[in-house]
Amino acid sequence: MTFTLPDLPYAHDALAPYMSKETLEFHHDKHHQAYVTNGNNAIKGTEFEGKSLEEIVKGSFGKNAAVFNNAGQHYNHIHFWKWMKPNGGGSKLPGRLEKKINEDLGGFEKFKTDFAAAGVGQFGSGWAWLQVKGGKLEIAKTPNGENPLVHGAVPILGVDVWEHSYYIDYRNRRPDYLKAFVDSLVNWDYVDELFGKAG
Repeated sequence: MTFTLPDLPYAHDALAPYMSKETLEFHHDKHHQAYVTNGNNAIKGTEFEGKSLEEIVKGSFGKNAAVFNNAGQHYNHIHFWKWMKPNGGGSKLPGRLEKKINEDLGGFEKFKTDFAAAGVGQFGSGWAWLQVKGGKLEIAKTPNGENPLVHGAVPILGVDVWEHSYYIDYRNRRPDYLKAFVDSLVNWDYVDELFGKAG
C-alpha cells in the first residue's frame, strides 16, 4: 500500500491554545508529510511493497531502518491526530476503560502522573504510550519512531515527545505540554475504541 497523508480530523486552529495552529501546520503538513514521502520512497523495490502498514512496521523493525523509521512514524501520527480533539482530556472516561485503568494502573490520577513521567523521562525524541499487553494495560515509552507493535503490545494512546510536537508552544517545557495533552486534548472515545479492538 502507498502511504498517504490523512487530513486532520479538525481545523488547524481547533486545539488552541494547547496546541497552536502553527504547530499543527508544521507537525502535520510538513513533518508527517515527510514521513509519508520518505516512506514511500524507501519501500519501493523492497519486500514491503503492497503490505499493510502494521505488517511493514513489524516486519522492517531491526531490518530496514529507512523503511521502519518512516513507517513507524506514519503509523504513530495517523493515530496521534485522532488521539486529540477540541475540548478533549478531562477525567470523565468511558466506563470499561476507567475500570481497567483503576484495576491495572492504580487509578486515573496515578495513570496521569505515570504517563507524564514516561514522556518526561524519554531521553531525546520518542513517545509515551498506554498499551495493552497480555490483556493488561501498561505505560511504556519508546525512542524515536518505535511503538508498542514491535514489542508485542497494542498502543491505545500515545503522545509524541519529539521537540517539533511542542517546541513552538512550550519551548523546552515538556512537562507542561504533557499536562496539557492529558488534561485538555486526549480523545478518550478514540482510546476506548482502540481498547475495545485490542481486547
